[in-house]
Amino acid sequence: MMSFETLAQRAQTGEIDTVLVCIIDMQGRLMGKRFHVAHFLEHAQEGTHCCNYLLATDLEMNTPDGYATTSWQSGYGDYVVKPDLATLRPVPWLEATAMVLCDLLDPRTEAPVPQSPRQILKAQIARAGALGFAPMMATELEFFLFARSYDAIRESGWRDLETLVRYNQDYSIQFTGREEYIMRPVRNALHAMGVPVESSKGEAETGQEELNIRYGGALTAADQHVLAKQAVKEIAEQKGHGATFMAKWRSDRVGSAAHLHQSLFAEGRNVFHDPDGAHGMSALMGHYVAGLLKYAPDCTLLMAPYINSYKRFVPGTFAPTKLAWSVDNRTSAFRLVGEGSKGVRIECRIPGADMNPYLACAAQLAAGLAGIEEELPLPPAATGDIYGAEDVPEVPSTLREATAIFRKSKMLRKALGGPVVDHYTRAAEVEQEDYDRVVTDYELRRGFEKA
Repeated sequence: MMSFETLAQRAQTGEIDTVLVCIIDMQGRLMGKRFHVAHFLEHAQEGTHCCNYLLATDLEMNTPDGYATTSWQSGYGDYVVKPDLATLRPVPWLEATAMVLCDLLDPRTEAPVPQSPRQILKAQIARAGALGFAPMMATELEFFLFARSYDAIRESGWRDLETLVRYNQDYSIQFTGREEYIMRPVRNALHAMGVPVESSKGEAETGQEELNIRYGGALTAADQHVLAKQAVKEIAEQKGHGATFMAKWRSDRVGSAAHLHQSLFAEGRNVFHDPDGAHGMSALMGHYVAGLLKYAPDCTLLMAPYINSYKRFVPGTFAPTKLAWSVDNRTSAFRLVGEGSKGVRIECRIPGADMNPYLACAAQLAAGLAGIEEELPLPPAATGDIYGAEDVPEVPSTLREATAIFRKSKMLRKALGGPVVDHYTRAAEVEQEDYDRVVTDYELRRGFEKA
């Protein structure tokens, strides 16, 4: 991390000449401006502006209708971009560059914009704080590295894709060594910018990697997740390779997850832990996990935001299909980790690597806190192969289904606010509408001659 004073010193010596001033968009991507460091130090550290369409676009940066906050009719005005100087840090893979993450404010009232992903998570952290809890979270981030660059892949029409490593490299030291000229700079760059990387490893599919970052406060965990994705994509590109965080890039391959670990602390202690409780779980943790289970269908859209996200939920692929909790069982949607220890926590296995971490973390907090407030009882842990379990609710299997549940969720409308739910409902509708208009390769292969 870097203090404002350190930035000023490094600007004076010429070590830093550029500052990336970044917001988080609906898709969990960094958007913003590159400032000359002199202007940032003199003016932009107090704030700048951006078009408010940045919270109303799709992945392609199109500007669809239907958002209450901004539109062509309202003229697409500005948001105030307010730097959070506590996030100021160097960007080691870019020459003479620093970065700061920012919050979005309404220019008329200077109030936080409720639909901003960072603000959505902040609101749930504040809600937990009012109950005396500090949420602690961590994400595991899976992705694939490819032999060719993004430009070459795009020019090929995204065909004949080959991963950089051609084997299942789960835990393999030999095969991950072939990607080390990418992953070593990733680990070191993130460490140098204050992101506490624990490890990287080969994951359980051909050419797949996983990056693990130490747990921290919920907002910090989401910030670090976004920085890690940015580092992987940009460093891979600098080395001549593409990386994808799609939930499912090929139908016959396992997808990429972003497992989300969570616990609540109070006075520096993990209040999920009770040495006398079953599995070392406190009664509070039981209520929290019960909330996660009850409201998982409501929250799925914020963990699986795209059409493609739902193609990951396939039995036998380590992606969950049933809404059960278990003790250290990777066939369930929620896995108890650290049984009996002070590090006991719950892992949500629903999110894909394509999630927006702020929205996913906020959804989990909203559901878990609702479970505490409602004092929900926790059912017994599921055992065995949960893919084949009967009488167990299923993870929503399509974006259309998840959107319908999300739209009607009373819990989320109370926790996040109706305007936020309506805003992200519209984002899902745009995704569905765009897909529904497209004639796919599958349709051509199947029906061009035979239909």
